[in-house]
Amino acid sequence: MTNFISVQLKKASEVDLAKPLCKFIQQSYPSGDAQAEHCRAAEELSKLRKSALGRPLDKHESALETLLRYYDQLCSIEPKFPFSENQVCVTFTWKDAFDKGSLFGGSVKLALASLGYEKTCVLFNCGALASQIAAEQNLDNDEGLKAAAKHYQFASGAFQHIKDTVLSALNREPTVDISPDTVGTLSLIMLAQAQEVFFLKATRDKMKDGIIAKLANQAADYYGDAYKQCQYKDTLPKEVFPVLAAKHCIMQANAEYHQSILAKQQKKFGEEIGRLQHAADLVKTVASRYDEYINVKDLVDKINRALTAAKKDNDFIYHDRVPDLKDLEPIGKASLVKSTPVAVPLSQKFTDLFEKMVPLQVQQSVSVYNQRKADLVNRLIAQMREATNLANGVLASLNLPAAIEDVSGDTVPQSILNKSKAVIEQGGVQTIDQLIKDLPELLQRNKEILDESLRLLDEEETTDNELRTKFKERWQRTPSNDLYKPLRAEGANFHNILNKAVQADGQVREGYQSHRDTIALLCKPEAELNAAIPSANPAKTLQGSEVVNVLKTLLASLDEVKKEREQLENDLKSVNFDMTNKFLTALAQDGAINEEAISVTELDRIYGSYTQKVQESLKKQEELLKNIQNAHQEFSKMKQSNNESNLREEVLKNLAVANDNFVELLGNLKEGTKFYNELTEILLKFQNKCSDIVFARKTERDELLKDLQQSIAREPSAPSIPLPTYQTTPAGGNKPAAPSTPTPAPRTMGTKPQPPARPPPPVISAASSSPSASAPSGTAAAPPSAPAAPTPAPAPGVSASSTAPSQAQGPPYPTYPGYPGYCQMPMPIGYNPYMYGQYGPYAPAPVFQNPGQPPYPAPQQPGYPFPQQPYFPQQ
Repeated sequence: MTNFISVQLKKASEVDLAKPLCKFIQQSYPSGDAQAEHCRAAEELSKLRKSALGRPLDKHESALETLLRYYDQLCSIEPKFPFSENQVCVTFTWKDAFDKGSLFGGSVKLALASLGYEKTCVLFNCGALASQIAAEQNLDNDEGLKAAAKHYQFASGAFQHIKDTVLSALNREPTVDISPDTVGTLSLIMLAQAQEVFFLKATRDKMKDGIIAKLANQAADYYGDAYKQCQYKDTLPKEVFPVLAAKHCIMQANAEYHQSILAKQQKKFGEEIGRLQHAADLVKTVASRYDEYINVKDLVDKINRALTAAKKDNDFIYHDRVPDLKDLEPIGKASLVKSTPVAVPLSQKFTDLFEKMVPLQVQQSVSVYNQRKADLVNRLIAQMREATNLANGVLASLNLPAAIEDVSGDTVPQSILNKSKAVIEQGGVQTIDQLIKDLPELLQRNKEILDESLRLLDEEETTDNELRTKFKERWQRTPSNDLYKPLRAEGANFHNILNKAVQADGQVREGYQSHRDTIALLCKPEAELNAAIPSANPAKTLQGSEVVNVLKTLLASLDEVKKEREQLENDLKSVNFDMTNKFLTALAQDGAINEEAISVTELDRIYGSYTQKVQESLKKQEELLKNIQNAHQEFSKMKQSNNESNLREEVLKNLAVANDNFVELLGNLKEGTKFYNELTEILLKFQNKCSDIVFARKTERDELLKDLQQSIAREPSAPSIPLPTYQTTPAGGNKPAAPSTPTPAPRTMGTKPQPPARPPPPVISAASSSPSASAPSGTAAAPPSAPAAPTPAPAPGVSASSTAPSQAQGPPYPTYPGYPGYCQMPMPIGYNPYMYGQYGPYAPAPVFQNPGQPPYPAPQQPGYPFPQQPYFPQQ
């Protein structure tokens, strides 16, 4: 009796999901079993997409199950991978399901680097395939009826979900098939067909006519609403409209027919005839207008037989008055269907391929926690190292312990010999010279990588701006200037870091130049070192005195404090606590993560005791230094004061300071070298990020140019402009030239029209009638004396070669095997020895970065040549 409407599937272009996802995994997760497992899951996801979208699907439950599993996987990876144009950039291209293309161009399609777009299109195909499976069911048995009703309601829910979410998922105008108006209409059509299936089941089960009438009347309403939504819109295939109109009439006729049976049972014979007449009129309309689409012959015969019998009985027996149609009571409605809501997982066989991968929100929270942890540990270590530097400086200014060792006045103190030996073992000035020499090369390498990365962005943006200027509103894609803002901000940050590094290099060189001679002296053999130190009169009377013993005891206690700090620093570095489970629990319980509250609580619990030990160490040192200074004053009074001893003590002080300067310079230069090497790796990742997005933009640009060429080719060209009459008359004759286009002969009675003269071949004139018109190759030019014939307008759909270039105009781009995505990479993290002096006992705590911000080195503080680095690598 009736046909059911099914929806065509959208077609997708092939996409390799494995490469960009694996690249993100390798950049974000440490190498090992977890990384390998995640990469295998990415490859499985790519295979699943090929199975779901890369081949024609059968109208069968198994094919739908594959689509549902792929949709579920997309939903599961959405919070775990940052899909966007400037992170994990994967461009998904889909064709309009209802656009059949044209002779001169392909179907309308849309390409977006959006996972929401992919989800929307996959869900559309789920609904479309469900509608096709439902339409294939055998409605002569209960199993077929139940399956059809289930799939139609699922399709209705899928289309309704797209209507509610498509605009927020795409952030731009969608193709017609997935626009809110279209999918809203499809949802209503599927709901109407599900209601019709229930009507058919009720009829087959011979339920009460009153119930069947209400079911049919509700289906008629659904069909009528669907028809109203799309009758003035050219979105759905043309054959849908007559089917909807016919279904509306048919279901209304069925409602009237079954209601007439109920009226007959209630002995309302006039109402019976009135309803049957209305039903007969409705099916007559369908038979006359929509017979090409739906065959209603059986329904017409059934209604006409009932109407004939009812009229006969009423005329001979009942003589009941037949009411007007407007006087009939409205038939009630009974809806047994509703759109199935989209609740993930849709597939009963769904297994999350990335079950062990934590969501992106947890990853970001762990990253921010690690930065907070690094800041806390660095602050504690910096306080201890600053205190140690302070103690060394005080001892050097007092010439301790050399002063209490140098009682003979003519030998090198043992502490100076130990310092000299340590400096020589570490390479002395030669090591410092080589490290300083290497810094400019490392700096230049990083600058070149950064400049090349930004050059790629500049060239692509220039090309994009040129094409946008050329095509204006036709060039519908995100401007490169807007898309590259995060990358340019990242590049500006790298420039700032390099500038600070240059300043740091300068500070290191200045410090080295001012201390180089003393460090070189400390590197000499013992004999030369002793010869360079002025001798003084011996003060043997001080040997074994009480004040010397007190100073030795105090210095030994201070050395013990320093050793305790070294152990405490190692303990701080070795503490490790994985916050992933904490954040996962919070996300599961609350649906969100309060990272700051959780992190602060855990850091206080883990590092509270270490903070207390650091403060105790600082306080103990303060007391020791005070006692050392007091004892040294008494020692100085007891020493015999003369110029020679003062000169000798000054040289010994300088040698002690030279040792401290050497240690600091060597640490700074090693940290600088490490910083440049780690920055090189990060800049290379930044360069890959830039080249990936430029490649993706080039691919998108080529696709858009191809679509523009096809759309321009389909546009009708402007009509040709006829030339004035005087241009068609030869200069030396009265006979006009043959017309350039055929002219129909005048109508005459009894005379056969003669064909017009053949027009001359078209030539290209200076004043071409259309900018897109072009002469065919091989057309001969008209003689100089002949008038220029107007150039005929090109056929509709033929575009000029100059309208759109075959490829983008601009600088060439490097070719890459793919454009996998990428993520925001953290800066290298490692403790910076230049941090000495940054945090005093009363210094304020550092300011934490905002959640999600890459942990780049903090702003340079005075006295810190290189940007601050936490002590351990970021995981």
